[in-house]
Amino acid sequence: MYKTFRPLIYKLTPEQAHHTTIWMLQMAGWFSPATALVRAMYRARKNGPSVECMGLNFPNPVGMAAGYDKDGLGWRGLAALGFGHIEVGTITPKAQPGNPKPRVFRLVEDEGVINRMGFPNNGADFLAGKIKHARGNGFILGVNIGKNKITPNESAIDDYLLLTRKFAPLADYLAINVSSPNTPGLRELQSRKALQDLLQPLSAEIATAGHAIGRKVPMVVKLAPDMTDEELDGALDVIMSCGMDGVIISNTTTQRPQLRSSLANETGGLSGRPLKDLNTAMVRKVVTRTAGKLPVIASGGIIEPQDAQEKIDAGASLVQVYTGLIYTGPELVRDILNYGLK
Repeated sequence: MYKTFRPLIYKLTPEQAHHTTIWMLQMAGWFSPATALVRAMYRARKNGPSVECMGLNFPNPVGMAAGYDKDGLGWRGLAALGFGHIEVGTITPKAQPGNPKPRVFRLVEDEGVINRMGFPNNGADFLAGKIKHARGNGFILGVNIGKNKITPNESAIDDYLLLTRKFAPLADYLAINVSSPNTPGLRELQSRKALQDLLQPLSAEIATAGHAIGRKVPMVVKLAPDMTDEELDGALDVIMSCGMDGVIISNTTTQRPQLRSSLANETGGLSGRPLKDLNTAMVRKVVTRTAGKLPVIASGGIIEPQDAQEKIDAGASLVQVYTGLIYTGPELVRDILNYGLK
């Protein structure tokens, strides 16, 4: 069905299409007949398989990656599509507009997207208001947190601490974004010392928050796919020594592997099918280097069900989709679950 309407959707700019689908998900979530219709159209034939990961019970392995629903507007509609977890954000303490437009580009020939959004969002208070009743609705809720563009790296910890305090009571888990290529200098926080200086106080803060609310709130770190082996080893050492609960592999890439689209040289992070092999290799590398002791959420290049199985085979516990929805449609979640991940 989606493929029938896809040419019309592609007549909109990528951001227009995005805002339209968010609005549709809002409507689907607010009106119970619409919610029931979405469930009937897109729910998988069978539930699960459920996944025990990071002390949480995920109803199925398929999640909505951060970046789609930055402000927590469409979580009800996304839940109706059958996602096992939904990661909202990336959110920053203060609202910010992001980078100048145009900043999102469809690479249709490559089934990819280049974006240089720069964390546009309505700020932490806005998101908190939107998701205050989201937990406990049949899916796991993650909140992806980042620093404001105007915050220097030396003060980044203040932004992350503020967001940890604010969202620990509202989320099932928190994701630390230090890997977007579209906020100047952000990836420098992945270096061993910078990451240590960030994660040590965050680890203490999330433990304090968990004690206060009476439940553990897992914390994961989202890494870039463009790290050298030495950089990755350093980051993993810090992540494990600081007691983080997992990693998301990965953010978008700045590499441009044999792209056919005329938009291939646009600045920004590349996602979709061109990221798939790089992402899977990184998943396998992380699983090997941590001896399988660190849960991995694989996010990158899942366009069809077999791609999701490939991530699981590489050692991922969970998968996330985003760009695949642009090319396959909302039925991607159903198709992955009906495929039967093993």
